[in-house]
Amino acid sequence: MNNQPALSKSLKVYQIVFLGLAWMTPMIFFTVYGVAYDAAGGQMVLAYLIAFLAIFFTAYSYSRMVKAYPIAGSAYTYTKKAIHPRLGFLVGWALLLDYIFSPIIAILTFGIFMHTEFPSIPVYVWVIVMNIILALVNIVGIKSVARISGISVVVQILFISLFCLFIIKDIATGQASSSTLFSLHPFLASDVPFTTIFSGAALICFCFLGFDAVTTMAEETIQPENTIPKAIFLIVCIAAVMYIAISYFTQIAYPGFTFTNPDNAAYTLVKLVGGNLLSSLFIAVLIIATFTQGVSSVTSVTRFLYALGRESVLPQKVFSYIHPTFKTPVVNILLVTAFSFLGMFIDLNTAVTFVSFGALTAFTFVNVSVIAHFYIKLKKRSFTETILYLIFPLIGAAFIGWLLTLLNKDTLLIGVAWLTVGFLYLFVKSRLSAPFVKRDHSKVTVPEK
Repeated sequence: MNNQPALSKSLKVYQIVFLGLAWMTPMIFFTVYGVAYDAAGGQMVLAYLIAFLAIFFTAYSYSRMVKAYPIAGSAYTYTKKAIHPRLGFLVGWALLLDYIFSPIIAILTFGIFMHTEFPSIPVYVWVIVMNIILALVNIVGIKSVARISGISVVVQILFISLFCLFIIKDIATGQASSSTLFSLHPFLASDVPFTTIFSGAALICFCFLGFDAVTTMAEETIQPENTIPKAIFLIVCIAAVMYIAISYFTQIAYPGFTFTNPDNAAYTLVKLVGGNLLSSLFIAVLIIATFTQGVSSVTSVTRFLYALGRESVLPQKVFSYIHPTFKTPVVNILLVTAFSFLGMFIDLNTAVTFVSFGALTAFTFVNVSVIAHFYIKLKKRSFTETILYLIFPLIGAAFIGWLLTLLNKDTLLIGVAWLTVGFLYLFVKSRLSAPFVKRDHSKVTVPEK
């Protein structure tokens, strides 16, 4: 009998949704508002609609693969089992860039905003404090993470709702450019080229990142083969409704809105809509949002490292260890915490560069994995199945793959260099030891806590 501690199955649909939205951070709409507005030529509604369609097909592919393999590992597991173990390793290696640097982005953003509020305290102090708190919260257990994420998401949704109500008030009282709440103008490209709108959509896709992270918690979820797919679609759809609603109202109410600095354009917009009171509340909510994004990011990366450790891709004794009391991967949490102290030495753009390449690479191969597993291996080729298991994932892979090519050359070079390091690691490991995939965990029974 194997008495080794395992992850505890306790999460339900609503908890998974809150974790995914917390990782995604609905307030990210505001943090990228200025850059996205410039990239899309002001056509935010159309850009978000296009981004939603691209992500929707990929979300569908994730929902299919988590049904087939309801275990931790995300894109790594799906590619490994559907296509080939070595390709799965390289996809997982690319995905590490996304997961490992995501907590650093949250920590850095938290530090920047806190330093803005308290200029006498350096950013690095907030980075240290935030890092330690994230470690403690994650060590205590996944339920505590889910509770904190739920509170944060509710606060963010309430602020977004309040923001929209302020705009509706301006429209109703004649203080906005539009006198009606219903207009087709935001859905029309007018004189803005579609290439510009698609460029904006490429950037805006990153506002949806987070739905995929919940697949790493499959082994802590009750009936993951049903719960995770439902949560994925809820996360993507809730985010799309919020982003499009904010874009719609701001576009019809303030079509002539201008700003000088894209980095703080959202603050200027919020102040225009609600004055000093709403702008102060905006800063407070944004700080809360970045904190819980950090919590969810650490949760995701530590579960992903757990999957790699259990498969012996990484040293098993270290990365697959589960604390007997907390039922959490404590060693992984401590390692991620140590790595996240890099937030004191690198800038936000560098961290975002790593995340962008890793996420889009993983998304592309998850779409391809659906074709390999269902259409090729299982031969699901009826008319309906061809649409579901060939056409849909092909659309997702093509769209996301195209977005991957839109990344700047420096990002692509760094990504290729990282994959080269992974290939060399795989080559050396295969030479020095047995094949790195030792056991098949497609059927994993996890005891209740």
